[in-house]
Amino acid sequence: MDRKTNASSGRSRREFLKTSSASIAAGLAAGQLAVAKAAFSGGDDTIRIGLIGCGGRGTGAAAQAMNTAGPTKLVAMGDAFEDRLQTSLKNLQRQHGQKVDVPPERQFVGFDAYKKVLACDIDLVILATPPGFRPLHFAAAVDAGKHIFMEKPVAVDAPGVRKILEANKVAKEKKLAVAVGLQRHHEPRYIETIKRLKDGAIGDIVLARAYWNGGGVWVRPRKPGQTEMEYQMRNWYYFNWLCGDHIVEQHIHNIDVINWLKDAYPVTAQGQGGRQVRIGKDYGEIYDHHFVEFTYADGTKMLSQCRHIRNCWNQVAEFAHGTKGSADISGATIRDAKGETVWRFGRGGGGGHQQEHHDLFAALRAGKIPNEGDYGALSTMTAIMGRMATYSGKVIEWDKALNSELVISPVEKFTSFDDTPPVLPGPDGMYACALPGITRVL
Repeated sequence: MDRKTNASSGRSRREFLKTSSASIAAGLAAGQLAVAKAAFSGGDDTIRIGLIGCGGRGTGAAAQAMNTAGPTKLVAMGDAFEDRLQTSLKNLQRQHGQKVDVPPERQFVGFDAYKKVLACDIDLVILATPPGFRPLHFAAAVDAGKHIFMEKPVAVDAPGVRKILEANKVAKEKKLAVAVGLQRHHEPRYIETIKRLKDGAIGDIVLARAYWNGGGVWVRPRKPGQTEMEYQMRNWYYFNWLCGDHIVEQHIHNIDVINWLKDAYPVTAQGQGGRQVRIGKDYGEIYDHHFVEFTYADGTKMLSQCRHIRNCWNQVAEFAHGTKGSADISGATIRDAKGETVWRFGRGGGGGHQQEHHDLFAALRAGKIPNEGDYGALSTMTAIMGRMATYSGKVIEWDKALNSELVISPVEKFTSFDDTPPVLPGPDGMYACALPGITRVL
């Protein structure tokens, strides 16, 4: 329904999303995430959603948004690629039927698709393109006055992080909700474990460990006729201007958990990494392994590992060690100094990808304005600082890292697949990768 024709409502959806009825506020008991079933006072309470970035994560996020309690509708979609948009649309129609109302005139393709989605009559936008575009799209969404769910990481370089932080100040002034896809913050098992650790369950934290070790991700072979820009955007995971390397794109989850535990961000990082197995033409410029020692202001160390090499030890988890015991944070288990289990969350308490949307939409319907933009940006910066350490082989300081002027993702200047991307292959088809001791990172 067009807002202009909704005369019976007496107010717009935007007004509805800023003020909720007393019956709904009263119905949201502590710990409940589902929206109360009482009717909203006056007007159409449908939350209209736009999707920018129609890959697997964007499609999943849109589906999860429409799984939330209360009426929702997906009304606009945008992507750089027509085929990706159409695949996403079909999948979402199959899952959600009439909740998906995206006619051809609200299907937008190209580098400027995000502008067209934001110009539609939407209340909330999902930002799920490759993260190199996130600062540009986030700032535009804030300027357009939309509530925002954006996937992590939120940038791939320090200027991008600063752009997020500046735009988020405006989002707060405009009372726009900002959610970030660091879903562990919404899982009861993580919430309870972190709370107990902050309450002193293992004493003072002296060491933390964070891992994302796995076999790696997809490769999309080069096709005849592709421009270099299209090839790189199809294979965005392997190019830093789009992805930030897997320490930023994936391992941010685990790094963020330790920042959450510490209520702080590291002041220095040093480490090492490289390419030992993924060295072919299909793997762009990123490393296949990183190891970083992060140090917090109080002296606590975080040992961080991430690896994309098959047939190795795999682990995606976080651990904490204290003066009175230890914790398997991801396993929601606390042990005393003798290694005996003293608390365990037990089964369940996960499902964060869905729960983060339940929380966001319930908050909006209750008239609340959550904002996760700052910690999303600063945990992204922590991961970027880790990449700076492994790429350079040097000790990297937080203030210098955050204030770096080195731009690796100049996406504002790109308008088509005929543009030249920031990195190009050599005559042998190989892409240059960082060399510690030589590569500039600040």
